[in-house]
Amino acid sequence: MKFNKTAIFLTVFLIAMSTGFSFYYYKVSKEIKQPKVGIVTPNGNNIRPFKFLDQNGNYVTNKDIEGKVVVVEYFFTTCKGICPTMNENMTKVHNAFRTNDNVIILSHTVDPKRDTVATLKAYSQRYDIDDRKWKFLTGDKKELYDQAYYSYFLNAMEERPDNIEEEFIHSNLFILVDKYGRIRMSVDKEGMNQGYDGTNEESVGRLIKDINYLLTEEK
Repeated sequence: MKFNKTAIFLTVFLIAMSTGFSFYYYKVSKEIKQPKVGIVTPNGNNIRPFKFLDQNGNYVTNKDIEGKVVVVEYFFTTCKGICPTMNENMTKVHNAFRTNDNVIILSHTVDPKRDTVATLKAYSQRYDIDDRKWKFLTGDKKELYDQAYYSYFLNAMEERPDNIEEEFIHSNLFILVDKYGRIRMSVDKEGMNQGYDGTNEESVGRLIKDINYLLTEEK
């Protein structure tokens, strides 16, 4: 049986076009579904070395978070304002990744004089959490605050007082750190970075989506 060369050529061409279009559609649809997470600190690991005590009296250092996606907050246990709402919302983040060992939460106290290990332990028990994944941290006040300013850029635009005892951080922000120690934020339609408001459920939902993205992202 003789085949028309034109018909064969058209068949091959249509198959190639169909395959190419399918690949393009898959690639574009995958990109559309994934949230875009901007890199705030593109020059590599931004996390300074640290060593703080958690609610169980164990030391937690920067080595413990290497290769993990990290969510950071600063709070204090006697806070009656934004902190209870923030930690109720942080519970949602914790529960979303409860079985994922590649995500960890670090909640630093801004009032280490009152927030001892025992106080943080009692506070953490208000929530049904895995204390291997959600660390409530205390330590030297200057070291805690230096970490906030220089690693996570909390209150970075404000002038710091000379006396550490006069300094106080009260932020509603959750900070997202990727597996490579870089600060990350969502990017809105105008290309502007969007932080994560720990008091806002919609913002926390966006944070959870962005964490899922970072877990699969390649550098």
